Amino acid sequence: MRFDTDTVASMTTAEAAVTGRALVVIVDDRAARHDSAGPGPLVSELLLEAGFLVDGVVAVSNDRVAIRNALNTAVIGGVDLVVSVGGTGVSPRDATPDATAEILDRELPGIGEALRSSGLSAGALDAGLSRGLAGVSGSTLVVNLAASRAAVRDGMATLMPLAARVIDELSGLEA
Repeated sequence: MRFDTDTVASMTTAEAAVTGRALVVIVDDRAARHDSAGPGPLVSELLLEAGFLVDGVVAVSNDRVAIRNALNTAVIGGVDLVVSVGGTGVSPRDATPDATAEILDRELPGIGEALRSSGLSAGALDAGLSRGLAGVSGSTLVVNLAASRAAVRDGMATLMPLAARVIDELSGLEA
């Protein structure tokens, strides 16, 4: 598991309203071997723009146990949102949804459906074919995104208002 704090910008609550804390998990064998930054910087930037404090970017290989451990570590660490990117497709090596299912307390199928629908409409075929899940583990929202740049951009635009609402409800701020 690789931790990359270079992509995390510092941001104080005085500079912007904080939506919550987030962690990015990149599921990619090359990124896990330090050969590639993958989509981590893009996801971090989009989270920061949406008002999240990004705790970091973790890169893991496309291995069910490694993915599950990274997600569990984020949940135990108390972040509000975990966005995993990659490993959501139909190949036998794509294990992200399977690992995610093992840690979720409740699935939120509407978010996964929205991500697939908007991604496909935007021309991101990998988003349309994604088996990605979204759900709640403890008080953390966990969401899987497909790995293409188009899927990440569109997925984050679709996800951010939904994530803010879920986080408000989980924190008890929603009346």
